[in-house]
Amino acid sequence: MVKYGSYKGVQRYWCKTCRRKFADNDALPGRRVPPEQVGAAVSMFYKGLSYQDIRQQMGQQYGFSPSKSTVYEWVTLYSRLAGRELSSDKPKVGDTWVADELVLKIDGENVWVWDVMDADTRYFLASYVSPTRTLRDAQIVMGRAYRTAGKAPQVIVTDRLRSYIDGIERAFGAHTKHVQSGGIRAEVNNNLSERLQGTIRERTKVMRGLQNRETAQAFLDGWVLDYNNFRPHESLGNKTPAEVAGALSPYRHWGDVAQLQDKRLTPRPIRARGLRDRAFRVKRIGL
Repeated sequence: MVKYGSYKGVQRYWCKTCRRKFADNDALPGRRVPPEQVGAAVSMFYKGLSYQDIRQQMGQQYGFSPSKSTVYEWVTLYSRLAGRELSSDKPKVGDTWVADELVLKIDGENVWVWDVMDADTRYFLASYVSPTRTLRDAQIVMGRAYRTAGKAPQVIVTDRLRSYIDGIERAFGAHTKHVQSGGIRAEVNNNLSERLQGTIRERTKVMRGLQNRETAQAFLDGWVLDYNNFRPHESLGNKTPAEVAGALSPYRHWGDVAQLQDKRLTPRPIRARGLRDRAFRVKRIGL
């Protein structure tokens, strides 16, 4: 092994045996950036930082400013990979759930984001993006919550949207008691922590500027993973919702996820505003 110059301040080496170049920066084989830095960028994204803010923070902290498209690819790849790795554990949630919906603009059009959360553990059971607020939409999000929890709640609290009435009964049956009040927002104001209100505001920032519902749903799924698994709550004894719900994960943060071998996953291209469509292969990720 001999020194082989440097690039952007990082020493490179040449292996005479395998005739390959290596960088002395803790990056995994086949990647240019260490998992710690990749994970930091993904975490910043889900905290609501803009691409420009992420570039500045990365530059100050690590001396490296990834491009907007690079951060986008990291978020896309590792969110999907984390979703596959963490999807098998069923959270042990309570019997009272709360649901709500809010409106966002995606590419100039109004869409609705539906949420279902367990009141005891603060665990997000489902989040769903739809162009309408119909009975069918309510049934879909409740069905997703049911599959996540592996059971139906005894009580579910929603706002007074009429779509919930039949949607809940179709998803859970007549045994679930439906209480109509103020939904998640009322529960937040009365019982949950102010931290959660700030977290929901951060999510709105994450979804700003997305071009279509497919993109919005992909990033929403990643945000839910981040919220459930990587964000301790003071009101939960500084534990994450996943910890409280017993859905333990071997991953403590996005840096751990970024250490996984990305050959397990070939991401589908997703369109984002200001980025051209790209059909990239996994071997190109890890810039």
